[in-house]
Amino acid sequence: MILTGPALRERFDALDGFLLAHQHLWRPKPFTYRVLPWETEHPELAIWLRSRSLEQAEAEHNHPERLSAPAPFPELARRATELTHIGELRAHELGPLPDRLSVDVPGRKWQQIAAFAGRLQFQRQPSHWLDWCAGKGHLGRLLAQGGQRLTCLEYDPQLVETGQRMSERLSLEARHLQQDVLAADASERLHAEHTPVALHACGDLHVRLLRLASAAGCAQLAVAPCCYNRIAGEHYRPLSAPALASRLQLSKDDLRLPLSETVTAGQRQRRQRDRSMARRLAFDLLQRQQRGVDEYLQTPSLPLSWLDKDFPTYCRDLADLKSVTLTGAIDWPTLEAAGWQRLAQVRNLELIRSLFRRPLEIWLLLDRALFLEEQGYRVRLGAFCAHQLTPRNLLLVAEKP
Repeated sequence: MILTGPALRERFDALDGFLLAHQHLWRPKPFTYRVLPWETEHPELAIWLRSRSLEQAEAEHNHPERLSAPAPFPELARRATELTHIGELRAHELGPLPDRLSVDVPGRKWQQIAAFAGRLQFQRQPSHWLDWCAGKGHLGRLLAQGGQRLTCLEYDPQLVETGQRMSERLSLEARHLQQDVLAADASERLHAEHTPVALHACGDLHVRLLRLASAAGCAQLAVAPCCYNRIAGEHYRPLSAPALASRLQLSKDDLRLPLSETVTAGQRQRRQRDRSMARRLAFDLLQRQQRGVDEYLQTPSLPLSWLDKDFPTYCRDLADLKSVTLTGAIDWPTLEAAGWQRLAQVRNLELIRSLFRRPLEIWLLLDRALFLEEQGYRVRLGAFCAHQLTPRNLLLVAEKP
């Protein structure tokens, strides 16, 4: 079922309790710990996960709930599945569309746009769409096929110019405006007549829309959030009264958890990612031994070209970058193999964190839904497309009665 009315608060409270009770399992990141704090409490599960291969971890990455692991994994998986069950919003036919609408849009992105548009059903027909963080305005143009007016707000001037030309070619009544939506004057762009929509606007960008649209008196809006960690501060600032009252305090790093799932990366990207992580984990073992300090040392993001270096050069250059002095004879082949072994263990240990990806994401979505309810909206939360099309497949639809 989709969530609406009292079910929003009921589900939020249940998720809040679940996340709080098990935060010792999902907060620590296996990548930064040689031994996780919970391993002494659940030794059988830890040993079982550590014994598995990298290939086995990859096979379960998108569906950790299916894993037949020792306790407490099955019960956690069952409860996580129960708490994250949300139905699809009812779809409606978009009707015949001009072929030119999907020009210059990658196939997967166009499918997401069409699915989003096909789930928007309001009691009153919108008269003026506002596409927030619009890019070239593909979503707005699709929605405006019914003859409504369209305003597209976008920060990148090149995308604004291209989008305006595309709208003019389709003879749409559209204005593409350059706008930093986080700037103070963004509030001047929203009016009560607008129906704002945002497909995968990141972090502060979509939160800004919720605040400004409700303050402007917009009667309707629809948002599919993304990248909850893209915030200005180091800690999450809750929106709704229940989230503000919660004991769950989230760091920017915690907010990355819902985004740790990969469904669209190609084989080449996966190989590059694995090689990079195995090398970083090998270097982590090296720096702990060389510094005599058994703790993780934060390293910066490195250009892809670093993977072209041979392994010893990679480690020496990274040591120089972090002012770590390397001394003594180093068995490079053994160290490199240890990095790959650690990667397999890390990926398998991450499966327990993965059970909490969706619960945390829905907690964050419900914070937004409850905030909109507090502003007088009737809110529906449901899926707008299949999970395989995008993991960020949940949509908030809000309308004032």
